[in-house]
Amino acid sequence: MKYRSVADINADVHQLARELPQDIDLVVGIPRSGLLAANLLCLHLDVPMTDVQNLCAGQILNAGSRCEDELAVDDIDSVFVVDDSVLTGSQMRETRAQLAEQDFPFEIQYGAIYISPRGHQYVDYWSEVVSSPRVFEWNVLHHTQLENFCVDIDGVLCRDPTAEENDDGQNYREFLTEVEPNVVPSQEIGWLVTNRLEKYRPETEAWLDSHGIEYGTLVMMDVPDMETRRERGNHGQHKAAVYESTGASLFIESDHGQAAEICQETNKPVFCYGTNEMLQPGLAGRSYRKGVETASGIRENPIMLPARVGHRLLSRCYHRLSR
Repeated sequence: MKYRSVADINADVHQLARELPQDIDLVVGIPRSGLLAANLLCLHLDVPMTDVQNLCAGQILNAGSRCEDELAVDDIDSVFVVDDSVLTGSQMRETRAQLAEQDFPFEIQYGAIYISPRGHQYVDYWSEVVSSPRVFEWNVLHHTQLENFCVDIDGVLCRDPTAEENDDGQNYREFLTEVEPNVVPSQEIGWLVTNRLEKYRPETEAWLDSHGIEYGTLVMMDVPDMETRRERGNHGQHKAAVYESTGASLFIESDHGQAAEICQETNKPVFCYGTNEMLQPGLAGRSYRKGVETASGIRENPIMLPARVGHRLLSRCYHRLSR
């Protein structure tokens, strides 16, 4: 799982700014996440910015007090339209078609910070090729593949309970009922995996429903009380076992220690929400997993697997040659 943080995109925007033509008059962001890239880029280039809709309306965003001269549309000779990423190219194609209809008198060039291996055909400039599967810090809990993720609850969807609230009694039930969400994902989550006890399922399900959080399966810890859970101390192992059995492509965990344990136990990537860090399995772990999956594939379909492997190799060669 490839991952890029806000710090990464800032560094990559800085690098892209060095490679762009020096005569750009205006940076235009493609909503929504392209506005993040446009904001950073216009600051690095020290030029004004706007978005696609305002460009079509002939409006430029106020540049603030640091820019003494206001730029008018009639003064523009060169525009750079940017998005944070290009995957399939559908959004960039749509934007290019929209702006082509305007018959602007100035030159327009297009770019993205991150592109897929085939994304270069839709842009003039880019910073880095990042193939799928990939997630970004700014979309990880709204990702279109969230239905294939495991997600922790406490520390991710809501805050952790305080020591006083975590009494395995009335205070805890009030916490489960009244705590405000940190985030409400815009996509359905595949598996909610929590160390909350099974006996608190009614409160948990009611809270999720009241805040419109959609999910496929809720997996809780089936032990009688919190004291038993603490004695067992298998918080990370519980989550790792679920992650392994579901075949999910990513686990989003709040606690760094548990995230590291889940990653080590499963040899699969884990995103630590608390530290904005993607923990990746080691090379040996990945090799072992690939070997197990290949062996399993041979047993299930000994005829088709070699053809699939050959197709993947040809595809990788194509991607490298087309960059």
